[in-house]
Amino acid sequence: MLKYLIRSSQSVIISLIYMKLAIKVYRGYANEREIVVLGHIFRKHAPDIYDLNKRWYKHAWAVIRMFTITLGNKKVTFKFKGKEVSTKTLEDGHFRMTFPYDKSLDSGWHKFEVEAVVDDEIVKSKGEFIKPFPGEYAVISDIDDTFLISHSGNFFKKMYVLLTKNINKRHVFEEVVDHYRVLNQLNKNDEHGSNAFFYVSSSEWNLYNFIIQFTRMHDFPKAVLKLKDIKTGVADFLFTGGGSHNHKFYKIKHLVEFYPELRFILLGDDSQKDAKIYEEICKTFPENISTVYIRQTKSSKKSHIIKRLENMESMDVRTCYFASSKEAQAHTKKYLV
Repeated sequence: MLKYLIRSSQSVIISLIYMKLAIKVYRGYANEREIVVLGHIFRKHAPDIYDLNKRWYKHAWAVIRMFTITLGNKKVTFKFKGKEVSTKTLEDGHFRMTFPYDKSLDSGWHKFEVEAVVDDEIVKSKGEFIKPFPGEYAVISDIDDTFLISHSGNFFKKMYVLLTKNINKRHVFEEVVDHYRVLNQLNKNDEHGSNAFFYVSSSEWNLYNFIIQFTRMHDFPKAVLKLKDIKTGVADFLFTGGGSHNHKFYKIKHLVEFYPELRFILLGDDSQKDAKIYEEICKTFPENISTVYIRQTKSSKKSHIIKRLENMESMDVRTCYFASSKEAQAHTKKYLV
């Protein structure tokens, strides 16, 4: 069966060669000195929109096809208020530009354009990046089993849900959206009352649109996504969200270094390595981490998670190991509001 799926994915790749170019621009971010913009180039008609009425087997095939797209070493150009910066995509079709910007830039979301050129074909796409409002907090949250029920600890159940459940059939934890809205209102120095949110996950960029549409559907705070390198084949797809989680440490480390003036709230769960990663972040940045929230995913708390949280508490980081988002929300209102 696996060999059949791999052969099918290869035929899809060949057929896509003759289709037109497409570009996916992800939400970027900026500080007082730099702008970071990122995205992927791929062949058009790779699945980009989730059809809520799609039968489960068609949904499954659409998910698999998302792991069969890339166009490497292609030119892309960023355009924003008269500034243009060009680069080329990596072998997996990914582009990530980091460049200085010394003009005055208001806090909030800003729109820009990215242009790609492949074999004389030009395609353009709009994007946006955020410059956080000055204030006390920024929020970094894991996705799977932190707010999206994913069964990360059970490989077969996770694959079943990913392949057969469209976004309107996936679920969030009870009252988790209310908690995130409270976190979004913590910035007392911002008249708009909104914090910068970052969703960091071991899921790959292939699932970007799924996450964006899912968070919009449930009215989560608008966020920048930091995901894992894109996968390019069915064999890779079978291990989506798995493997080493070291990339999460480095992505969070980058964000804290990029915004040293902010204090960060970290949210995760106890199904994988979040507590270990967050403990290492607290040790690396002893003055930048305000609070760590870890969701309990089983019927009882795990002793090794408790020990890590106790160690974070000894470094003057507030922690909350919670079974329900209502408990986490009460903690936020007590200590952070």
